[in-house]
Amino acid sequence: MASVVVDHLTKTFKVPVREEGFANSVKSLFHREYRQVEAVKQVSFALEPGEIVGFLGPNGAGKTTTLKMLSGLLYPTDGDADVIGYRPWERDPEFLTRSALVMGNRNSLNWDLPVADTLDVRRAMYRIPRSDYEQRRERFTEVLGVGDLLTKPVRNLSLGERMKVEILASLLPAPPVLFLDEPTLGLDLSMQKRIREFVGEYAAEEGATILLTSHYMADVTALCERVIVIHRGSLLFDGDLADLSERFGAGKTVTVTVAGEMPDVSSYGEVVERGSSKAVLDVSKDTVAGVASRLLADLAVVDLSIEDPPIEDVIESTFASGDAAADATQEAPRT
Repeated sequence: MASVVVDHLTKTFKVPVREEGFANSVKSLFHREYRQVEAVKQVSFALEPGEIVGFLGPNGAGKTTTLKMLSGLLYPTDGDADVIGYRPWERDPEFLTRSALVMGNRNSLNWDLPVADTLDVRRAMYRIPRSDYEQRRERFTEVLGVGDLLTKPVRNLSLGERMKVEILASLLPAPPVLFLDEPTLGLDLSMQKRIREFVGEYAAEEGATILLTSHYMADVTALCERVIVIHRGSLLFDGDLADLSERFGAGKTVTVTVAGEMPDVSSYGEVVERGSSKAVLDVSKDTVAGVASRLLADLAVVDLSIEDPPIEDVIESTFASGDAAADATQEAPRT
Protein backbone atom coordinates (compact mmCIF):
# COMPACT_ATOMS: atom_id res chain seq x y z
CA MET A 1 0.00 0.00 0.00
CA ALA A 2 1.33 3.43 -0.98
CA SER A 3 2.55 5.71 1.82
CA VAL A 4 1.70 8.88 -0.08
CA VAL A 5 -1.06 9.28 -2.67
CA VAL A 6 -1.52 12.64 -4.39
CA ASP A 7 -4.69 13.01 -6.46
CA HIS A 8 -5.01 16.06 -8.76
CA LEU A 9 -3.63 18.35 -6.07
CA THR A 10 -4.08 22.03 -6.91
CA LYS A 11 -3.15 25.26 -5.14
CA THR A 12 -4.11 28.73 -6.36
CA PHE A 13 -2.99 31.90 -4.61
CA LYS A 14 -4.81 35.23 -4.73
CA VAL A 15 -2.04 37.80 -5.24
CA PRO A 16 -2.59 41.60 -4.98
CA VAL A 17 -1.58 43.62 -8.05
CA ARG A 18 -0.56 47.27 -7.98
CA GLU A 19 1.12 49.46 -10.58
CA GLU A 20 4.00 51.65 -9.50
CA GLY A 21 3.60 55.26 -8.46
CA PHE A 22 2.09 57.20 -5.54
CA ALA A 23 -1.33 57.65 -7.16
CA ASN A 24 -1.67 53.91 -7.74
CA SER A 25 -0.60 53.24 -4.14
CA VAL A 26 -3.45 55.44 -2.88
CA LYS A 27 -5.88 53.88 -5.35
CA SER A 28 -4.98 50.38 -4.15
CA LEU A 29 -6.08 51.32 -0.61
CA PHE A 30 -9.68 51.57 -1.81
CA HIS A 31 -9.83 49.43 -4.96
CA ARG A 32 -7.38 46.58 -4.66
CA GLU A 33 -6.98 44.33 -7.68
CA TYR A 34 -5.90 40.70 -7.60
CA ARG A 35 -4.70 38.02 -9.95
CA GLN A 36 -4.91 34.27 -9.56
CA VAL A 37 -1.60 32.38 -9.53
CA GLU A 38 -1.75 28.62 -10.00
CA ALA A 39 1.24 27.38 -8.02
CA VAL A 40 0.30 23.69 -8.37
CA LYS A 41 -1.97 22.33 -11.10
CA GLN A 42 -3.65 18.93 -10.98
CA VAL A 43 -0.55 17.05 -9.74
CA SER A 44 -0.92 13.31 -9.13
CA PHE A 45 1.59 10.66 -8.02
CA ALA A 46 2.08 7.90 -5.43
CA LEU A 47 5.07 6.94 -3.27
CA GLU A 48 5.69 3.46 -1.91
CA PRO A 49 7.14 2.64 1.53
CA GLY A 50 10.93 2.81 1.51
CA GLU A 51 11.18 4.91 -1.65
CA ILE A 52 13.47 7.93 -1.87
CA VAL A 53 12.11 10.04 -4.73
CA GLY A 54 13.64 13.20 -6.15
CA PHE A 55 11.17 16.06 -6.62
CA LEU A 56 12.71 18.38 -9.20
CA GLY A 57 11.81 21.66 -10.82
CA PRO A 58 13.12 25.20 -11.35
CA ASN A 59 12.51 27.94 -8.80
CA GLY A 60 8.81 28.74 -8.65
CA ALA A 61 7.76 25.39 -10.13
CA GLY A 62 5.56 24.49 -7.14
CA LYS A 63 7.82 22.05 -5.27
CA THR A 64 7.76 23.73 -1.85
CA THR A 65 4.03 24.49 -2.16
CA THR A 66 3.38 20.79 -2.79
CA LEU A 67 5.50 19.75 0.19
CA LYS A 68 3.70 22.25 2.43
CA MET A 69 0.33 20.79 1.43
CA LEU A 70 1.56 17.22 2.01
CA SER A 71 2.90 18.17 5.45
CA GLY A 72 -0.31 20.00 6.42
CA LEU A 73 0.95 23.59 6.35
CA LEU A 74 -1.27 24.64 3.42
CA TYR A 75 -4.81 23.81 2.36
CA PRO A 76 -5.19 22.84 -1.30
CA THR A 77 -7.58 24.69 -3.59
CA ASP A 78 -8.66 21.40 -5.15
CA GLY A 79 -7.69 17.76 -5.25
CA ASP A 80 -6.82 15.41 -2.42
CA ALA A 81 -3.90 13.64 -0.76
CA ASP A 82 -3.41 10.70 1.57
CA VAL A 83 -0.22 10.50 3.63
CA ILE A 84 0.04 7.26 5.65
CA GLY A 85 -3.75 7.20 6.00
CA TYR A 86 -4.24 10.88 6.92
CA ARG A 87 -5.41 13.95 5.05
CA PRO A 88 -2.50 16.26 5.93
CA TRP A 89 -4.31 19.61 6.22
CA GLU A 90 -6.69 18.20 8.82
CA ARG A 91 -3.65 18.33 11.15
CA ASP A 92 -4.45 15.18 13.08
CA PRO A 93 -2.07 15.06 16.11
CA GLU A 94 -1.07 11.49 15.27
CA PHE A 95 -0.20 12.53 11.70
CA LEU A 96 2.08 15.31 12.99
CA THR A 97 4.18 12.76 14.89
CA ARG A 98 4.43 10.42 11.90
CA SER A 99 5.62 12.83 9.22
CA ALA A 100 8.27 15.53 9.08
CA LEU A 101 9.15 18.46 6.84
CA VAL A 102 12.76 19.69 6.89
CA MET A 103 13.45 22.92 5.00
CA GLY A 104 17.04 23.98 4.41
CA ASN A 105 16.22 27.69 4.60
CA ARG A 106 13.96 27.57 7.67
CA ASN A 107 14.70 27.18 11.37
CA SER A 108 12.34 25.17 13.59
CA LEU A 109 14.61 24.91 16.63
CA ASN A 110 14.46 26.93 19.85
CA TRP A 111 16.90 29.70 19.00
CA ASP A 112 18.11 30.55 22.54
CA LEU A 113 18.28 27.04 24.03
CA PRO A 114 21.25 24.67 23.91
CA VAL A 115 20.80 21.87 21.40
CA ALA A 116 20.26 19.23 24.13
CA ASP A 117 17.43 21.28 25.66
CA THR A 118 15.72 21.98 22.35
CA LEU A 119 15.82 18.25 21.58
CA ASP A 120 14.25 17.54 24.97
CA VAL A 121 11.50 20.06 24.18
CA ARG A 122 10.87 18.14 20.95
CA ARG A 123 10.61 14.89 22.95
CA ALA A 124 7.97 16.42 25.22
CA MET A 125 6.03 17.93 22.30
CA TYR A 126 5.78 14.62 20.49
CA ARG A 127 5.44 12.51 23.66
CA ILE A 128 8.30 10.24 22.65
CA PRO A 129 8.93 7.54 25.27
CA ARG A 130 12.11 8.35 27.20
CA SER A 131 13.86 5.09 26.28
CA ASP A 132 13.11 5.52 22.55
CA TYR A 133 14.20 9.15 22.68
CA GLU A 134 17.53 8.40 24.34
CA GLN A 135 18.28 5.52 22.00
CA ARG A 136 17.52 7.55 18.86
CA ARG A 137 19.30 10.66 20.08
CA GLU A 138 22.44 8.68 20.84
CA ARG A 139 22.37 6.88 17.47
CA PHE A 140 21.59 9.97 15.37
CA THR A 141 24.12 12.08 17.28
CA GLU A 142 26.85 9.56 16.54
CA VAL A 143 25.97 9.11 12.85
CA LEU A 144 25.69 12.86 12.21
CA GLY A 145 28.73 13.69 14.34
CA VAL A 146 27.02 16.38 16.44
CA GLY A 147 27.94 15.21 19.95
CA ASP A 148 30.07 18.30 20.59
CA LEU A 149 27.15 20.57 19.63
CA LEU A 150 24.72 19.46 22.33
CA THR A 151 25.78 22.15 24.80
CA LYS A 152 25.85 24.96 22.22
CA PRO A 153 22.93 27.40 21.91
CA VAL A 154 21.22 26.97 18.53
CA ARG A 155 21.94 30.59 17.62
CA ASN A 156 25.69 29.86 17.76
CA LEU A 157 25.58 26.99 15.26
CA SER A 158 26.90 27.34 11.73
CA LEU A 159 24.51 26.66 8.84
CA GLY A 160 25.84 23.13 8.37
CA GLU A 161 25.69 22.35 12.08
CA ARG A 162 22.14 23.69 12.34
CA MET A 163 21.03 21.64 9.34
CA LYS A 164 22.30 18.42 10.91
CA VAL A 165 20.56 19.24 14.19
CA GLU A 166 17.34 20.12 12.30
CA ILE A 167 17.36 16.68 10.69
CA LEU A 168 18.17 14.97 14.00
CA ALA A 169 15.30 16.76 15.77
CA SER A 170 12.83 15.97 12.97
CA LEU A 171 13.66 12.26 13.09
CA LEU A 172 13.38 11.78 16.84
CA PRO A 173 9.73 10.60 16.52
CA ALA A 174 10.95 8.14 13.79
CA PRO A 175 8.46 9.39 11.16
CA PRO A 176 7.72 6.89 8.36
CA VAL A 177 7.34 9.79 5.89
CA LEU A 178 9.92 12.54 5.48
CA PHE A 179 9.75 15.60 3.20
CA LEU A 180 13.14 17.22 2.59
CA ASP A 181 13.22 20.65 0.94
CA GLU A 182 16.80 21.58 -0.02
CA PRO A 183 18.38 19.85 3.02
CA THR A 184 21.94 20.54 1.80
CA LEU A 185 21.38 24.16 0.75
CA GLY A 186 24.51 26.24 1.27
CA LEU A 187 26.54 23.42 2.82
CA ASP A 188 30.09 22.47 1.88
CA LEU A 189 30.76 19.26 -0.02
CA SER A 190 31.76 17.17 2.99
CA MET A 191 28.66 18.25 4.90
CA GLN A 192 26.44 17.48 1.90
CA LYS A 193 27.93 14.00 1.69
CA ARG A 194 27.42 13.37 5.43
CA ILE A 195 23.74 14.33 5.26
CA ARG A 196 23.14 12.28 2.10
CA GLU A 197 24.63 9.21 3.77
CA PHE A 198 22.52 9.74 6.87
CA VAL A 199 19.29 10.13 4.86
CA GLY A 200 20.04 6.95 2.91
CA GLU A 201 20.77 4.99 6.09
CA TYR A 202 17.61 6.24 7.78
CA ALA A 203 15.43 5.22 4.82
CA ALA A 204 17.04 1.76 4.69
CA GLU A 205 16.80 1.09 8.43
CA GLU A 206 13.32 2.50 9.05
CA GLY A 207 11.70 1.72 5.68
CA ALA A 208 10.80 5.41 5.47
CA THR A 209 9.34 7.12 2.42
CA ILE A 210 11.28 10.26 1.49
CA LEU A 211 10.41 12.99 -1.01
CA LEU A 212 13.48 15.13 -1.67
CA THR A 213 13.87 18.46 -3.46
CA SER A 214 17.36 19.73 -4.22
CA HIS A 215 19.21 21.89 -6.71
CA TYR A 216 22.33 19.81 -6.06
CA MET A 217 22.09 16.97 -8.54
CA ALA A 218 24.62 14.98 -6.48
CA ASP A 219 21.88 14.63 -3.83
CA VAL A 220 19.47 13.21 -6.40
CA THR A 221 21.86 10.87 -8.19
CA ALA A 222 23.22 9.52 -4.88
CA LEU A 223 19.83 8.82 -3.27
CA CYS A 224 17.07 8.57 -5.89
CA GLU A 225 16.34 5.98 -8.53
CA ARG A 226 13.02 7.66 -9.32
CA VAL A 227 12.38 11.35 -9.99
CA ILE A 228 9.27 13.47 -10.35
CA VAL A 229 9.71 16.66 -12.36
CA ILE A 230 7.27 19.53 -11.87
CA HIS A 231 7.31 22.63 -14.06
CA ARG A 232 5.09 25.72 -13.90
CA GLY A 233 2.97 23.84 -11.38
CA SER A 234 2.29 20.84 -13.63
CA LEU A 235 3.72 17.33 -13.59
CA LEU A 236 6.20 16.97 -16.45
CA PHE A 237 7.84 13.59 -15.74
CA ASP A 238 7.52 10.70 -13.29
CA GLY A 239 9.84 7.74 -13.69
CA ASP A 240 13.34 6.31 -13.35
CA LEU A 241 16.23 8.75 -13.37
CA ALA A 242 17.80 6.73 -16.20
CA ASP A 243 14.61 7.09 -18.27
CA LEU A 244 14.76 10.87 -17.81
CA SER A 245 18.07 10.93 -19.68
CA GLU A 246 16.62 8.69 -22.38
CA ARG A 247 13.55 10.87 -22.87
CA PHE A 248 14.96 14.38 -22.57
CA GLY A 249 18.69 13.91 -23.23
CA ALA A 250 19.10 15.13 -26.79
CA GLY A 251 22.28 13.18 -27.45
CA LYS A 252 25.35 11.39 -26.17
CA THR A 253 28.70 12.70 -25.00
CA VAL A 254 31.59 11.22 -27.01
CA THR A 255 35.09 11.68 -25.59
CA VAL A 256 37.97 10.81 -27.93
CA THR A 257 41.72 10.83 -27.30
CA VAL A 258 44.20 10.49 -30.17
CA ALA A 259 47.91 9.87 -30.56
CA GLY A 260 49.54 13.17 -31.43
CA GLU A 261 47.75 16.44 -32.25
CA MET A 262 43.93 16.54 -32.25
CA PRO A 263 42.70 17.54 -35.72
CA ASP A 264 39.52 19.48 -36.48
CA VAL A 265 36.64 17.20 -35.40
CA SER A 266 33.73 19.59 -35.93
CA SER A 267 32.41 17.42 -38.77
CA TYR A 268 31.74 14.56 -36.32
CA GLY A 269 29.49 16.51 -33.93
CA GLU A 270 29.24 19.62 -31.81
CA VAL A 271 32.60 20.26 -30.16
CA VAL A 272 32.05 20.85 -26.44
CA GLU A 273 35.72 20.80 -25.47
CA ARG A 274 38.98 20.44 -27.39
CA GLY A 275 42.53 20.02 -26.14
CA SER A 276 45.84 19.12 -27.73
CA SER A 277 45.01 15.41 -28.00
CA LYS A 278 41.51 15.11 -26.52
CA ALA A 279 38.07 16.31 -27.62
CA VAL A 280 34.56 16.05 -26.22
CA LEU A 281 31.67 15.96 -28.70
CA ASP A 282 27.92 16.24 -28.34
CA VAL A 283 26.38 13.77 -30.79
CA SER A 284 22.72 12.97 -31.46
CA LYS A 285 21.54 9.55 -30.33
CA ASP A 286 20.66 8.27 -33.80
CA THR A 287 24.11 9.04 -35.23
CA VAL A 288 26.37 8.11 -32.32
CA ALA A 289 27.20 4.63 -33.64
CA GLY A 290 28.17 5.98 -37.05
CA VAL A 291 30.22 8.81 -35.53
CA ALA A 292 32.13 6.35 -33.33
CA SER A 293 32.89 4.16 -36.35
CA ARG A 294 34.12 7.15 -38.36
CA LEU A 295 36.34 8.38 -35.53
CA LEU A 296 37.95 4.94 -35.17
CA ALA A 297 38.48 4.68 -38.92
CA ASP A 298 39.73 8.23 -39.55
CA LEU A 299 41.87 9.01 -36.50
CA ALA A 300 44.64 7.34 -34.51
CA VAL A 301 42.33 6.79 -31.55
CA VAL A 302 43.92 5.92 -28.22
CA ASP A 303 40.70 5.98 -26.21
CA LEU A 304 37.01 6.54 -26.96
CA SER A 305 34.05 6.63 -24.57
CA ILE A 306 30.33 7.21 -25.08
CA GLU A 307 28.25 8.43 -22.14
CA ASP A 308 24.92 9.99 -21.36
CA PRO A 309 25.13 13.78 -20.97
CA PRO A 310 25.58 15.17 -17.44
CA ILE A 311 22.35 14.98 -15.46
CA GLU A 312 22.40 18.78 -15.03
CA ASP A 313 22.19 19.15 -18.82
CA VAL A 314 19.34 16.64 -18.99
CA ILE A 315 17.40 18.52 -16.31
CA GLU A 316 17.95 21.81 -18.14
CA SER A 317 16.69 20.20 -21.34
CA THR A 318 13.67 18.87 -19.43
CA PHE A 319 12.78 22.34 -18.18
CA ALA A 320 13.22 23.78 -21.67
CA SER A 321 10.83 21.14 -22.98
CA GLY A 322 8.32 22.11 -20.28
CA ASP A 323 8.63 25.78 -21.23
CA ALA A 324 7.99 24.99 -24.89
CA ALA A 325 4.96 22.83 -24.08
CA ALA A 326 3.47 25.45 -21.76
CA ASP A 327 4.02 28.26 -24.27
CA ALA A 328 2.44 26.20 -27.05
CA THR A 329 -0.60 25.54 -24.84
CA GLN A 330 -1.00 29.25 -24.07
CA GLU A 331 -0.64 30.26 -27.73
CA ALA A 332 -2.99 27.59 -29.10
CA PRO A 333 -6.13 29.20 -30.63
CA ARG A 334 -9.34 28.66 -28.74
CA THR A 335 -12.21 26.99 -30.57
